[in-house]
Amino acid sequence: MSSDVSCRVAWADDAPAIAAVQVRAWRTSYADLLPADLLAELDVEEIAGGWSQALTKPPDARNRVLVALERNLVTGFAITSPADDPDCDPVADGQVSDLTVDPHKRHAGHGSRLMQACVDTLKADRFTRAVTWLTAQDDETRAFLTAAGWAADGAHRTLDLTGDGGVQVKQIRLHTALG
Repeated sequence: MSSDVSCRVAWADDAPAIAAVQVRAWRTSYADLLPADLLAELDVEEIAGGWSQALTKPPDARNRVLVALERNLVTGFAITSPADDPDCDPVADGQVSDLTVDPHKRHAGHGSRLMQACVDTLKADRFTRAVTWLTAQDDETRAFLTAAGWAADGAHRTLDLTGDGGVQVKQIRLHTALG
């Protein structure tokens, strides 16, 4: 018997579930990168408010939040949008952001389904190339993406997560053609 799994565009009602997945994922994925007190302070309700705003009033019609589902349970999420990097063309280049799967639901195909839904959405929005950023030391996500045809394009950046230089994260950009 197979489970009922799917992906769809997120609804405003999904905001609390997306926030809960995000908090669990951040606490797991960034435990070695971010201070424990910062991770402990993540507030699901506050983050859900931000998601609700993003879902009801996106800044661009091509900004979409997609959710992976197991029955009616949100197991992951991702954002597609025009790429906003200065060296990208916002008409031709789409971006996948925050590809996140609940730590308790990883390795069950949700990430693959979610990435395929992102690619399909970007193609439907007439983008011809996709880019995504990931933490430089995230070998698992890099392996997942390169197996799906993504490759590093040489771009890199450092994010200052706390605004005071205390927590910096190095990222690399991957890209793929949308054929």
